[in-house]
Amino acid sequence: MADHDETPFDGDGDKLREECGVFGIFGRQDAAAITTLGLHALQHRGQEAAGIVSFDGKQFHVERHIGQIGDTFTKQSVLDRLDGSRAIGHTRYSTTGGSGLRNVQPLFAELSEGGFAVAHNGNITNAMIIQRDLQKKGAILTSTSDTETILHLVAFSQEKDIVSRFTDALRQLQGAYSLVALSSKKLIGCRDPLGIRPLVLGDLDGSYIFASETCALDIIGARFVRDVKPGELIVITDSGLKSHFPFEKSPSRFCIFEYVYFARPDSTVEGGNVYEIRKRIGLELAAESPVDADMVVPVPDSGTPAAIGFAQGANLPFELGIIRNHYVGRTFIQPTDSIRHMGVKLKHNANRRTIEGKRIVLVDDSIVRGTTSQKIVQLVREAGAAEVHMRVASPPTRSSCFYGVDTPETGKLLASRMSVEEMAEFLRVDSLEFISIGGLYRATGETERNDEKPQFCDACFTCDYPTTLADRDGTDKVRTLSLLAANS
Repeated sequence: MADHDETPFDGDGDKLREECGVFGIFGRQDAAAITTLGLHALQHRGQEAAGIVSFDGKQFHVERHIGQIGDTFTKQSVLDRLDGSRAIGHTRYSTTGGSGLRNVQPLFAELSEGGFAVAHNGNITNAMIIQRDLQKKGAILTSTSDTETILHLVAFSQEKDIVSRFTDALRQLQGAYSLVALSSKKLIGCRDPLGIRPLVLGDLDGSYIFASETCALDIIGARFVRDVKPGELIVITDSGLKSHFPFEKSPSRFCIFEYVYFARPDSTVEGGNVYEIRKRIGLELAAESPVDADMVVPVPDSGTPAAIGFAQGANLPFELGIIRNHYVGRTFIQPTDSIRHMGVKLKHNANRRTIEGKRIVLVDDSIVRGTTSQKIVQLVREAGAAEVHMRVASPPTRSSCFYGVDTPETGKLLASRMSVEEMAEFLRVDSLEFISIGGLYRATGETERNDEKPQFCDACFTCDYPTTLADRDGTDKVRTLSLLAANS
């Protein structure tokens, strides 16, 4: 898992970064253009790079670029090079492997059966061990992405047809994955047996679509059909759709943080509308941790739905006491220390006339390192807030994620080394409270967390990892191929 350095000018550097978004469509002459629009809707899941692979009936076309969708794929010259009636696309942050072009997905290879492309949302937790074994068999790795593992396993498989070879490859994987894959005749979508990462099936005038979230269907006017089920592999051809369940059935462990932060508020995932669930999280939080205050202020934008729910539950006014500037890029030059220290104000500014002299409740979705939260608190205090209380719409984040989310090492997570009281002192707030794990589950529609068989993956809060973490080195760092070689 890549370790991204936080910069003072990047407010999201103190957030868990969304993993990746995937999209696929079969049976439309404008497949690449449709895929581009779908990836636009999934841009929040990855803003570092994007790629599209299409097939025109004779050959595959590959376009992969560093940067956001709108910077490259809206150019007509790029779309003209992506001919064909079927395509898959990917938008990413680098969670495993570096951020270079060689790791941008979809990854494509010419296999004995023909071309094959795959795009992956998640993280394979035994990829390094598998890749080491593949190297011993003669495989030449061209990237540092765990997704390349899948291509090599397909290539080495002794099964006869591409679906069987793909299934054979997946049976060797551990971890989380939602995948879309493209061959000359088939579009394939699948989820890992625990269904940790989301994937939905849609329909656009008879053309089937896979997407990470329903918001990608909405932007193109497609109809939501259903969620791809945990452990399900769906194959789409000219003859239609076939569903397979090649894995032993396991209880679902969908990532609960999709509801808290990752998914777009207008998406519906696993049957739940994200916006409504986030408001219910705020309602639960208000019931669990009331506070005597004058108003509720969201930390924009991710804290807004929970703040609305908190205000409703606490019967307090909801006010925009912090305004976010949406036009600040990640590459702002920091020429002097004095300008560097102004960093948080480039992205957030306190609405002084609203909060001056008031007792405010700041509501945010999570606290990771705590550095940005500390600056936000300082910002509203300097604007004259009489009291600053913070309420957090998730439990304390104590553990790293190994399932496709870019998180700091555990030791850099504020909650891993401080009590709630110590965190409140660090943040300089008058009070600090987090929603309980039970409250978070109730907001999703569950009555309580089943501690013996949890209904979600909540390892970042509970350290209860649902799969084996074979690539870990005993702490929370992922082993590298060079380290494995040295120990072999």
